[in-house]
Parts: sequence; C-alpha cells; structure tokens
Amino acid sequence: MPEKPKPPAFDPMTVATHVGSSYPAAFAGPSAERVKRRLGDHGGLKNFGVNHVTLPPRSESSVRHWHTREDEFVMVLTGTVTLVTDAGEQVLSPGMCAAFPAGRSDGHALLNRTDTEATYLEVGDRIDGDEVDYPDVDMQVRWIDGDYVFVRRSDGTPY
Repeated sequence: MPEKPKPPAFDPMTVATHVGSSYPAAFAGPSAERVKRRLGDHGGLKNFGVNHVTLPPRSESSVRHWHTREDEFVMVLTGTVTLVTDAGEQVLSPGMCAAFPAGRSDGHALLNRTDTEATYLEVGDRIDGDEVDYPDVDMQVRWIDGDYVFVRRSDGTPY
C-alpha cells in the first residue's frame, strides 16, 4: 500500500466534492451532476483556483460562458469531452488542453456526450471584479453591492 502523502502533497481524490452548480434553476440541469474537487482551495492557494472536475456521461461543465477578467485553462485527464465555442465543436481527449483568455467574448463549455465518465483539471485566476456573460441564454454574472449575482441580460434583474 502506498504511503500517505505528507503536506504540502495530497491525494486529490480525498478532497471534498461539490456537486452541481450555483446557476439559477432554469439553467442548472445540464451541470447538475458535475462533480468538482477544489484542489487549490484545499491546498490553501489564494491567487488562482484549481479544480478536478468529473463529468458523468451526458453532462456538461457549464452553460457556455466567458469571463471579463479571469483567464481559464483546462486539461483533459480521462475520457473525452466536446469543447463548444463560437468556432464550433471539437473533441478533446486525454492530454489535450484549451485556454480561454480573459475578455475574449468567445463563450466555452465542455460536454460529455459519451457513455463514460470524463475528468479534467480546470485552472483560473481569482481577479476581483470578474463578471461572466452567457451568450446563449438570458444570463450574466455581475458584481452588485459586493456580491456575485446572476442577472438577466435582457433587463438586469436578479434571478
């Protein structure tokens, strides 16, 4: 049996899981079974986040979105996912990566269209004031009175 890692090392599979998303109910369904392990938080990181994400078959990472101030990076570990952007769709297999620079209004999402689980690492910085746009639905994230709030793009009212 392997020796238990000593800090700062840790086994990512021992990190607590967070299932689903914080989306308003109307948009939560496709990512309801997504599982995140917040590795960066577990390791005490402050400047950027690292998540180990598991997408069960027929689930999605998120609603297609882009960030105003946050860079994002993903690397597929197991299985295959379909990356959807303005350019269309492409299949990413283990070892493939994708990068999403802040402020580029090209929404992205990962879809698991297979019958097997897929996993990937997700890395993003933690820039104050980051806002998010969801180009395919009537939703944005805005900072309102110091809170991260989902609002309707059509009229700015909170969900």
